[in-house]
Amino acid sequence: MRALFGAMFLSGFLIAMPAMATKLDDATCLSCHNSGKSKLEMPGAAGGTHELRAVSSARFKKSVHAALTCVSCHTDIVDSKAGHQRVSGVAPPDCAQCHETLWQAARREDTAKGKPRLGVVVENILAYKSSFHARANKEDPNRVNATCTDCHDTHGFNVPARGTAQRTEWHLTVPQVCGEKCHSDELDEFNDSVHGKQISEKHNLKSAVCSDCHTTHGIGNTSANPIKLAITAKCGSCHEKNYKTYKDTYHGKINTLGHAYTAKCYDCHGSHGILDVKNPASKVHPNNVMKTCRTCHNGKKDLPDAPPGFSSFQPHGHAGDFKRYPEIWIANQIMTQLLLGTFGFFWLHTLLWFYREFKERRQRRGQAHINTATLDELPPKLHGKHFKRFSRTWRIAHITFALSLMLLTLTGIPLFFPAAPWAEPLMILLGGPHTAGIIHRINAVIFGGVFFWHLFYIGIKLARDWKNFKTFGPNSLVPGWQDLKDIVAMFKWFLGKGPRPIFDRWTYWEKFDYWAPFWGVTIIGVSGLIMWLPQLAAQYLPGWVFNVAAIFHSEEAFLAVVFLFTVHFFNNHFRPDKFPLDIVMFTGTVSLEEYRHEHPLEYQRLLASGELEKHLVDAPSPSATTASKILGFTLIVIGLILLTLVGVGFFTSW
Repeated sequence: MRALFGAMFLSGFLIAMPAMATKLDDATCLSCHNSGKSKLEMPGAAGGTHELRAVSSARFKKSVHAALTCVSCHTDIVDSKAGHQRVSGVAPPDCAQCHETLWQAARREDTAKGKPRLGVVVENILAYKSSFHARANKEDPNRVNATCTDCHDTHGFNVPARGTAQRTEWHLTVPQVCGEKCHSDELDEFNDSVHGKQISEKHNLKSAVCSDCHTTHGIGNTSANPIKLAITAKCGSCHEKNYKTYKDTYHGKINTLGHAYTAKCYDCHGSHGILDVKNPASKVHPNNVMKTCRTCHNGKKDLPDAPPGFSSFQPHGHAGDFKRYPEIWIANQIMTQLLLGTFGFFWLHTLLWFYREFKERRQRRGQAHINTATLDELPPKLHGKHFKRFSRTWRIAHITFALSLMLLTLTGIPLFFPAAPWAEPLMILLGGPHTAGIIHRINAVIFGGVFFWHLFYIGIKLARDWKNFKTFGPNSLVPGWQDLKDIVAMFKWFLGKGPRPIFDRWTYWEKFDYWAPFWGVTIIGVSGLIMWLPQLAAQYLPGWVFNVAAIFHSEEAFLAVVFLFTVHFFNNHFRPDKFPLDIVMFTGTVSLEEYRHEHPLEYQRLLASGELEKHLVDAPSPSATTASKILGFTLIVIGLILLTLVGVGFFTSW
């Protein structure tokens, strides 16, 4: 490659050289440009002098360009009595052009595979051309910010092999290369930083230098969002544990989703002048934390002034260290046990129920699962009637609850699983974190509004009929001993050890579905308000409360979503006796046959008392039934899509 390089440019030089010019050789060049000379000056055209560039022949012979001669690159220079004479039409040395020409020739000659390093150089050239260094300098548009020769010593260029002592020494010189020529202020900060002292005092190769954070040839403008995100990720390539815990915070999750407006590593720790946390001058020293927080939370850009509680927030807190973060550890244990207990019981319940019901359906070989023979005891006028289970008010509340919960899920899961492959596109589709946050909070208000309206409604209803209300009566949703007996009987039926239990107005799983939102709304609602109003909360609460609130909010939301779209969907739609859809919550009614099959105790009680007819209505019209099925299937499909997204996010986050 080197011989080809030299021959190519030397031949070009000789062709272009005027006949009167004398052929130059290295000895002639070094007679003036020898670094061993005490004084490298030449008379100037105006009578003054100008300094010559010094070249060390010893260093050059050890470099990757050792096989080349001076005129191999400097094809625009010829010797003459008047001094250097430039060849008309020949450009000055161009490192990039030379290497690209050689690479193109290697590809044409099918020798590129044997020259992988040359390919890497060309890739670096492409990266450089789109970098900040290749842009025109603001002060002098006629030149770029930095050229190859500003960083690389072309007359002694050599990158030692990885793992060698020479490579170590070369790596440690990177800050000086960047700082001495251009970035002197940054170099001064860096030399006093933890990274700089590791370099200068301990010669620690693992300590970060400029190129570790900014890359080498593809250096970008640090004010650009992609570069901010890339530099933050570079911090994580060394500080893996701290980066992982940072990504678990709101700041880090927004960052992972591709947005750079939240705090990043260098916003808190500094950039070139990072100091040890124990250093009183460090930005993250306990005495300086509030000042650091207020660089962003300063009352501007929709970020009110940081309150005192922010100082004890744990940006790197995690549940794996009880001694350092006891509150986080305890919160995580509570939610972990709640998740395991709830899913462990109900998923087992679901699997056994499916097994038993499916087995019985196969035994009946397609026969109806409802015995209608006993309905002959009813007058003919009641045949074909429906039992009204839910009023229009309850149905509207249910669908409002369902839609707001689905929108809460849609806008919340990108933050819960920001690294999932669907998270960033979904956040873009939602209009970005700010818009998604607004949608999320609006639906949180709707969800909470329906819940509290329901409490108000129930309170009035109970107050009006308090004398007749029985806490553990058949019309009460309060769990009692009978529910425990029903659970035991149900498991016996699952295992073929007893008959299928018979139920009254409310089954034990319906009561669970009713009461679950009470603790869910409390946990999600309180934690959500804390995170929604951090300035208010931090006025009175310590900062670790935000760490705990994030755990409670996300884990309880995960529990609610997965439970609803697995267990709840199965109980009401997917079990063999209901599949593929139960529309009772959309029409408000159920056929008398279905009602007697599902709630025989209530049916017998109302029949015996003569009150059954009060609850009977005509069957929904065909159009109402069709509309209810379309609505039901639509909600189920949306729920299953959301469940799939959660599943993908859960398994890809491991």
